[in-house]
This record gives sequence, structure tokens and C-alpha cells, in this order.
Amino acid sequence: MTHTVISVGRDAPFKEIVRVMQQWSISAVPVVAGEGRVVGLVSEADLLPKEEFRDSDPTRLEQLRRLPDMEKAGGVTAGDLMTSPAATVEAGDTLAHAARTMARRRIKRLPVVDGAGHLCGIVSRGDLLKVFLREDDDIAEEVRRETVAYLFPGEPPTVAVTVTEGVVTLTGRIRDTSRVPAVTRLVRAVEGVVDVRCDLTPVTHRPGPPAVGPQF
Repeated sequence: MTHTVISVGRDAPFKEIVRVMQQWSISAVPVVAGEGRVVGLVSEADLLPKEEFRDSDPTRLEQLRRLPDMEKAGGVTAGDLMTSPAATVEAGDTLAHAARTMARRRIKRLPVVDGAGHLCGIVSRGDLLKVFLREDDDIAEEVRRETVAYLFPGEPPTVAVTVTEGVVTLTGRIRDTSRVPAVTRLVRAVEGVVDVRCDLTPVTHRPGPPAVGPQF
């Protein structure tokens, strides 16, 4: 996340919000109250109805159908324009959780708060994508240490882990192939993993040499 966050108060006027967004090249700005508690978020989408309805005369039906947009078209402060309550994540939440929240809410920026709801950062779509710049060797080491060593302790032979452009490949023979779905799920959850491919086959027990009886 980005720790330096530009925010506005409830009373911030419309034009100030536009200037802040233009100055800092951002698409949304958190609205805070008191000691920095996040109470809402103003995005470009919240500001556009002002221009959309500036010289139009919508029908009564359209006004009813788009009542939230009509209200925002008449807004003059951040308190009028903000979407509230704001979608937020806590500092300890995973990147996957932040990505799901953004996708479900269809937003580009997400305020990060502490346990009391105070603003402490912001995460953007670009921040989430940076995780895929992680080095392949780092990913492989984490997969070996945190997943393979945990699920397949002492497996003969050792499960091999290779990573190429974020794609993790697991090869080897294992005693219990029912663990394959679990290992795939855990590896996919490792930050920076693009995809997982498993080539894990069951260990086959070769029969020993036939017993040699006494010769008569």
C-alpha cells in the first residue's frame, strides 16, 4: 500500500476535490472525520453526474431511475458526493482479499485502515499487480519451505519445485495423491504465483526378489 494518502474532510467543496485529484493524478479520495476515521470515498464516478446533467432536462422517469446520480449532480461538498460507508481493508488483510473487494465493488482504489477505522494508507490496482514482479527464486523458496515441506515431509523422492515467469511446477512421486488439490490451492495462494502445474504421481512399491528356498 501507499502510506502517503491524500484525503479531504466532509466540508471540502466540489472544486477542491477536483483540484486534488488532478494535482495528485488520482481517481478517488478518502473522506475523513475526527482524527482520521474514514467515513466515505469520493471517486471520479461520483463527480461526473455534475457534468452529465449540467445542461440536460431528464424526464421524471429518468430522475426516479437514477435518483442517486441526480442527488450527486446537486452535491457541492465531499459529504454530499461521497459513497458511504466506504469499502476499506485493514492493514493485515491479504492482497487477495483487497483484490476481491475491488472487483466486487468495481473500484480502483481502496483505503487501508487500522482497527479503529483510522486511515493509514491506500492500495490501488497497480499496487496489487506489483506482487507479480516477485522473483521466481523467491517464490520457489517459499513454496518449498511453507507448502511442500509441510504437506510432504520426508517424501521419497523429494518433490521438486520450479518456477518460470511465476508459473509453479511441482514434479515427483508422493505416497498420497489425495493431497494434490490441497497443495495446488496453497501454492496458488503464494504471492506472485501466476499459475500452478502439478505432475505428482503415486509411489509404486516394486516387489522384492523372490525368496530362494533350500536346494535339494
